[in-house]
Amino acid sequence: MTDAVFETERLSVRRWRESDLQPLLTVYGDAETMIWVGDGQPISHDECVHWLEVTRNNYQNRGYGMFAVELKDSAEVIGFCGLVHPGGQSEAEIKYAYLRDVWGKGYATEVVKGMINYAASVHKIRYLIATTAPQNIASHNVLLKAGMERGELRTEEDGSATQVFVWAAN
Repeated sequence: MTDAVFETERLSVRRWRESDLQPLLTVYGDAETMIWVGDGQPISHDECVHWLEVTRNNYQNRGYGMFAVELKDSAEVIGFCGLVHPGGQSEAEIKYAYLRDVWGKGYATEVVKGMINYAASVHKIRYLIATTAPQNIASHNVLLKAGMERGELRTEEDGSATQVFVWAAN
């Protein structure tokens, strides 16, 4: 079975491999990148190893999870994007993170568009969300350009705010 998931004009999206541990550490271990991800803290080597296992389980249980994003022309892993259910939430959520040196090149928008199409066509998902920090205007722009709409501004248990974006099939 191939690990290819889908392609865009410039990028290939595929399932994670054991060899993705170092790219995972590079992206998710970068303190500046992680300002916008999760609890805002870089993740450790052991957490990355655990995440590879969680993702393998998601592939088996749901048929999807997080995926590696590669440049077509070099096969360099530049980031990660996928469909997840954090904390067991019912709706699938698009998540992504990229190397800082590729920010602003349109890759995130290109992949989110592809991810929406993949979710709808392959998994028959009719409703998706994405969540961001209210201050993360760059991600807001990515999600809006990809066809999502601004949803509620959610107040979390700790008092922080989360901006929700939604996509629903017609």
